[in-house]
Amino acid sequence: MTTGEKITKCRKEKGLTQEQLAQALGVTRQAVSRWEGDIAFPETDNLTKMSRLFGVSCDWLLNYDGELPKTAQEEKNGVFTFDLNSLHFEYKSKAHWGKLPLVHINIGIGRVAKGVFALGLVSTGLVSVGVLSFGLLAFGSICLGLLAFGALSAGAIAFGGAALGIIALGGLAIGLFSMGGGAIGLFACGGYALGAFVAVGDVAVGGIAFGDTSAHGSALSVLISEYEGMKEVIAQKFEEIPKIWSVFTAWSRSLADFFMKT
Repeated sequence: MTTGEKITKCRKEKGLTQEQLAQALGVTRQAVSRWEGDIAFPETDNLTKMSRLFGVSCDWLLNYDGELPKTAQEEKNGVFTFDLNSLHFEYKSKAHWGKLPLVHINIGIGRVAKGVFALGLVSTGLVSVGVLSFGLLAFGSICLGLLAFGALSAGAIAFGGAALGIIALGGLAIGLFSMGGGAIGLFACGGYALGAFVAVGDVAVGGIAFGDTSAHGSALSVLISEYEGMKEVIAQKFEEIPKIWSVFTAWSRSLADFFMKT
């Protein structure tokens, strides 16, 4: 491979655009383009910066030889990169599952972590941790996953300041079964609860509505203070809910009992 081909290969492996590499080195994008096209060679200081950034030697970049060399430690434990100038830290495990490394930690502006376990400002993986994260199990400020935890989260089961999911718990929760300060769902419990079937809260609006100060239900409205005297009627209304929702119905009945006792 030529020097330009090696720079291109290393840049792409780091997930960088020509513009991002240019910014990291303090040069223009056109300079990077000329290096990669073998129209010009980088100066010594830029070679040194790239060797640190890419985790390779200057000799390897300049010599026309084969594949990217790996040290014995890298062969054993994976690839480790740290660049103080660009505030970039990266670790990629040697072990892979398919095309994904088992562990990929990639922290830096514009970097994306991709792995079975991924950690970075932006991350995607089976288990994903980051400011912006996507995965079966996702943790971060903004999360999308089967099980999501974050300030803003969406998933089958979601926990967060604002949560959207089949089961959602948060300050604002939207889901089939939702709990939060403001809860919207088929079955909703919260300070303000809006539920198609059951709503439990200080203010409750739903098919069957239980409220502390206000309750508005199309089938049944019950103030908490009246709950004990209407248990049989309420139980009958719960039985009228389609059996397909039996799990959520059971939870709603348990939560209703809990709220009435507190």
